[in-house]
Amino acid sequence: MTTRLPMFPLGAVLFPGLVMPLHVFEPRYRVLVHDCLTGTPEFGVVLIERGNEVGGGDSRFDVGTRARIIEARELPDGRWVLAVAGINRLRVASWLPDDPYPQADVVDLADGPAGPAGSSHRADVEQRLRRLLAMRTELGLPAEAATVDLAGDDAVAAAQCVALAGMGPLDAQRVLATDGVDARLGLVGELLADELDVLARRAQGG
Repeated sequence: MTTRLPMFPLGAVLFPGLVMPLHVFEPRYRVLVHDCLTGTPEFGVVLIERGNEVGGGDSRFDVGTRARIIEARELPDGRWVLAVAGINRLRVASWLPDDPYPQADVVDLADGPAGPAGSSHRADVEQRLRRLLAMRTELGLPAEAATVDLAGDDAVAAAQCVALAGMGPLDAQRVLATDGVDARLGLVGELLADELDVLARRAQGG
């Protein structure tokens, strides 16, 4: 079943379970925020595949996240400062005209519980993340403490790893678009392993 949702294409990926700050200055998105705050305070966030955040004419990925406004502050000049929380993944079934702002008919995506491979993937991901954070610290790079706690929910933990490892938006999109918690954790583990190889070469002067 599809639902119609205001959409906010961005140059970053929002994951369910995480919070993102937003600075809204473009006139059409000011209208979007006003409509959400006077109705249902939710909109969809999708990554821009090609193009810019400002001005329209962009190409967008079709898997994104339903976001809920949890804090909103209007500035004197009409701009908005928001905090939005990711609720669940979604897939765009069809885009509607950008009038007065992007809108789409979307299908919400649900994950089942982690399967038998979930616990081993989770252990690998946590171990690799802690090694990565420790190596970044040793190399003088910005990093959270390697003792950082991850959420008990495996899907949220995978999203936290993406953020803590500083993965780029295209890798983050690959993770978001992967169906199934086990598969998502497995992909995060592979991406962390790749980043560990890069840091190891850097540590060796390569």
